[in-house]
Amino acid sequence: MRVGIVGAGGVGVELVNYLLTLGNMSEIVLVNRNVEKALGEVADFSFVESFTYASNTHLHVGDYVDCARCDVIVITAGITVKEGQPREELLGENSVLIQKIIRELHRYAPQAIILMVTNPVDVLTHVAYKEGLYPRSRLLSVGTLVDTARFMKIVSKKVGIDPKNIIGYVLGEHGKGSILPWSICNICGLDVDTFCELNGLEKLDREQIFNDVINAGYSVFSQKGNTNHSTAASVFRIIRAIANDEHSVLPLGIYLEGEYGLHNVVVNVPVVVTRKGASKILKYKLLPEELKSLHNSAKNMQYMADDILS
Repeated sequence: MRVGIVGAGGVGVELVNYLLTLGNMSEIVLVNRNVEKALGEVADFSFVESFTYASNTHLHVGDYVDCARCDVIVITAGITVKEGQPREELLGENSVLIQKIIRELHRYAPQAIILMVTNPVDVLTHVAYKEGLYPRSRLLSVGTLVDTARFMKIVSKKVGIDPKNIIGYVLGEHGKGSILPWSICNICGLDVDTFCELNGLEKLDREQIFNDVINAGYSVFSQKGNTNHSTAASVFRIIRAIANDEHSVLPLGIYLEGEYGLHNVVVNVPVVVTRKGASKILKYKLLPEELKSLHNSAKNMQYMADDILS
């Protein structure tokens, strides 16, 4: 598999590390406005081959034309959020950049699957989709996958179970407008309350857990200035699902055309990820209050997208 990465910032470089050491990529193209920075990163990574047993990958610096044969292209480029700054404030500058990038990528790699990382990620995915170049199945926001990982870890610490046995999805918007539908969550196959009751545990404080999930990213950001490790791991998880044609279910941002009663908006919902991208949007019967919250989350993103596109 060939992967292109547009943007050699914290997430882009961390993703290269995952792909080189844990992946099985034949080629990685690193595209960055500061070419010298990208060349330095590639030179540094070249010595990693001496210590890894993954297949040697052709990692090199390139431009959009060099992404022509890429199966997956990850967009991380853009103005990054500052501490305490709402993601929405990035929208104006980043939307112009993303429109330019998506046109260039389609010119050379119309067959690729595009994974959007740049914030505000869901609205920018909407902006990119409205260029009319890529189908919705191949233009995806990595949105709430990292939030879902945080949810799994936070619950696992409460109940003493491996986070991979915690099933649930953070949906809606990546950010404070996200929702956590507890009705479709379970621990080892049991609904959350039943698991706790049968195993001598106190019931989980759902409101506190949700607040912890929402604030996890902000907490890490205030300590180190970014959340590159977990975000890059989320992107790597998606690429692995695509490369292996896994049919894994992941919560990703996709343009909706009536699913969950929503139209003309990019919302994070559970999708089946295959070699073709998002091959299917799964349907869940959410509780009325959960569906209402999902619609409220979507309304906020739709408003921002309409405003920037008008």
